[in-house]
Amino acid sequence: MAFGLVVAPPAFYVSPMRRWIPFLKTPPTVSVLRLSGVITGAGRGAGLNDATLAPLMERAFSRRKPAAVALVINSPGGSPVQSSLIGARIRRLAEEKDVPVHAFVEDVAASGGYWLAAAADKIWSDPSSVIGSIGVISAGFGAQDFIARYGIERRVYTAGKSKSMLDPFRPEKEEDVARLHGVLGEIHTSFIDHVKTRRGDRLNGDEDLFTGEFWVGQRAVDLGLADGIAHLVPKMKELYGDDVKFQPYGQRKGLLQRLNVGLVDAAIGRVEEQALYTRYGL
Repeated sequence: MAFGLVVAPPAFYVSPMRRWIPFLKTPPTVSVLRLSGVITGAGRGAGLNDATLAPLMERAFSRRKPAAVALVINSPGGSPVQSSLIGARIRRLAEEKDVPVHAFVEDVAASGGYWLAAAADKIWSDPSSVIGSIGVISAGFGAQDFIARYGIERRVYTAGKSKSMLDPFRPEKEEDVARLHGVLGEIHTSFIDHVKTRRGDRLNGDEDLFTGEFWVGQRAVDLGLADGIAHLVPKMKELYGDDVKFQPYGQRKGLLQRLNVGLVDAAIGRVEEQALYTRYGL
């Protein structure tokens, strides 16, 4: 079903001594938090999930009292639950710290990626960014004919009549499909409610907004899914002054990843990730 701390480079560095000299005005700082990749269940690979991002988000909203937090988003979506958890954490921190949030979409903010973008106060797009896909998808395979052809007998024993619902090695049942559609519909409703709550009267009321369709750049702005065409540095300078400083935050690779351990899992994850991006022509 799809729906740390990095030390800043010298150009972004704000001297600690300067911050402690009262008569010197400290330039405003914008925390830059990159949210790039597929949104996955906690602990799975290098994708985005709430458990991994939580300490980064805490620092981004808290350190040096930033003038704003900028989310740099490039995600085709993934787990609806993790999308909701990350989005909710962004909102909690923004309100607790009284810090505005800007989302800057790179290649794509679709499905769960758009859920994250909608958690921001403003969404800014590149002219070629893909935005939207407000829907939920579940995909699989039916292999019952394949195993029958090779004389393989499927044996399943359950306590509970729905425990083997949608078993890929058994013929599909209408009641199982109807049940799945109900579950997907409930998740879709939550997604729609989130977008309507966050975007409000900026949405133009077009019913196609919630069909899973997606749009590019200016068309997404026209529909109210984004607030304008802009890139991070010039927009933040326009809003917070030419002397604004940027403090980047990003995920660090774990030791096993740095040592290239788990290459098979990483390769499988990469194939799954590429399949999601391919849906948007990327």
